[in-house]
Amino acid sequence: MKINILFILLWLAILPLEMVSAQTKVIAHRGYWDVAGSAQNSIASLQKAQELKIYGSEFDVYLTTDGVLVVNHDDKIEGMKIEDTPYAQLKDVRLKNGEPLPTLEAYLQQGKKDNKTKLIMEIKSHSTKEKEDRAVAAIVEMVKKNGVRKHTEYISFSLNICRELVRLDPKAEVAYLNGDLSPKELKALKIRGIDYRIDVMRNNKNWIEEAHKLKMKVNVWTVNNEEDMQEMIVAGVDYITTDKPAVTKRLTEKKLR
Repeated sequence: MKINILFILLWLAILPLEMVSAQTKVIAHRGYWDVAGSAQNSIASLQKAQELKIYGSEFDVYLTTDGVLVVNHDDKIEGMKIEDTPYAQLKDVRLKNGEPLPTLEAYLQQGKKDNKTKLIMEIKSHSTKEKEDRAVAAIVEMVKKNGVRKHTEYISFSLNICRELVRLDPKAEVAYLNGDLSPKELKALKIRGIDYRIDVMRNNKNWIEEAHKLKMKVNVWTVNNEEDMQEMIVAGVDYITTDKPAVTKRLTEKKLR
């Protein structure tokens, strides 16, 4: 009788963990920026994503001509192409919330304040392989130096960047964004995940199951409509990247219950 009671208690303790592991998780696209005091790719957007208690916060990184890593989505800001501009000409640029253009170093410092929120770093495609390789090497070194390797994950549209990340840090969580390769093809390159647009997922519905059989993760972006969120939750994706992280969190928690 005692054995049966112990077995039941153990089962009840394990069950919630299994349910949580199967739950679709939420990633804030360019941080949680659609709230007062925030802006896309700002340090405030990362802090607000951390406060929301979601899986991760996505952001974008470029390398300047003099080797400074900065956080911005577009390749240009105030008419200056980031990869062709020294940091001295960029440091006084202000975001919409008044913050200066963040450096990756400053961004990681905020990331260190909450190691439960994953840093989902998109390394942007640069104009040459040489520039991409320099960016990857500098990023991998900075992530290690700041002690955030275990809660940093990487994504990129550039297959070269993904492959270079795998080469420099074989244990890194790397996912490919471009949507033109199957999970099996990426697995052969030791890339651990697919991170594709919702239309790509709809046109290749078997890729979710294929990826999971290969022990790869599946993310879908950028999903802002509630019906689309529900569709992807039911489809079994691991992560949804969204500009509406609070809404998506509510839906995933509802699905879990």
